[in-house]
Amino acid sequence: MASEIHVLEIDFIDCIVRMAMCFENIGIMKYEEFISIIFRLDYTLPRSDEYITVTDTAFVDVPVRLYLPKRKSETPRRAVIYIHGGAFCFGSFKQTSSDLLNRWTANRLDAVVIGLDYRLTPQHHFPAQFEDSITVVKFFLQDKILRKYGVDPTRVCISGDSSGGTLAAAVTQQVQNDPEIKHKIKMQALLYPALQVIDSRLPSHRENEHGIVLTRDIAIKLVSLYFTKDKALPQAMRRNQHMPLESRPLFQFVNWSVLLPEKYRKDYVYKEPILGRSSFSLPALMDYRASPLLANDSQLQTLPQTYVLTCQYDLLRDDGLMYVSRLRSVGVQVAHDHIEDGIHAALSFMTSPFYLQVGLRIKDMYINWLNKNL
Repeated sequence: MASEIHVLEIDFIDCIVRMAMCFENIGIMKYEEFISIIFRLDYTLPRSDEYITVTDTAFVDVPVRLYLPKRKSETPRRAVIYIHGGAFCFGSFKQTSSDLLNRWTANRLDAVVIGLDYRLTPQHHFPAQFEDSITVVKFFLQDKILRKYGVDPTRVCISGDSSGGTLAAAVTQQVQNDPEIKHKIKMQALLYPALQVIDSRLPSHRENEHGIVLTRDIAIKLVSLYFTKDKALPQAMRRNQHMPLESRPLFQFVNWSVLLPEKYRKDYVYKEPILGRSSFSLPALMDYRASPLLANDSQLQTLPQTYVLTCQYDLLRDDGLMYVSRLRSVGVQVAHDHIEDGIHAALSFMTSPFYLQVGLRIKDMYINWLNKNL
């Protein structure tokens, strides 16, 4: 791994993750409960400064944090709606890293920024997280709300990292394909997004099975909780035998032997998952709102300019790479940055006590792209 990744910082991050798994294995506390506590210890209050007014409020009962530039503007401002990551189980716009990212974005772009908090698993399963996200976006895109915050309706971006990238991609698909939504999204930014759950044996899953921050077992555990508490799902996902027979046509949309660039396919052999073995019925597994890669080409053709960032040492790497391929094949303008020394959730570790350099670099790349294109 490239020397820019600070080995001690990575080891410390990895130690926390493995400690959480150890606590679960010996029956002290579930993994997701331990990580949720760690996340909550990092929550911030809405702190305004000389440049930005920061306020916690709600859009249609969904909590949001608003970042409003204080200086006067002669023209309507740009806006960014940011959806945080956390495997749908934990995280918030209140986290130090999310708060600073949104604050930096508002300052650098002189933009209105909205961070939103969706309901979390395991208390709330899909589609609650999607519904909260689309509710905020539809509310914000109303003429009266755009006028209230001085936003140009033609310059709105939806962004998200990890599971927030899942929701950002799904919401953007919904907005762009809904004729009842007057104002559309100018662009979407997806940072190491999770975009499909139907194939759990992609090359990046194999290469990073025991990876940093997000191992294959942890990913399967958390994504299963997104849909159900039924322990049969993660057991089937580990064998890649969780999809029903009727899902067969969907595998063309995630066929990595076609969609991945050759350098990422390496010597791996593509095998279709064994279908129809599961003892449960979960139609949500075939829902493109949960797996945006399952949208068909006509749905993807309507999408706006897109930024995708992927990391080499990331279990979810191939989701982003396949989405880039599919979007470009239907004519969507895509900017893609691949971070050779990147790890999953790097943005979460760019603040104290880690100051992970690759996270800070990803932050700068993301904000610079927004500033240039939005």
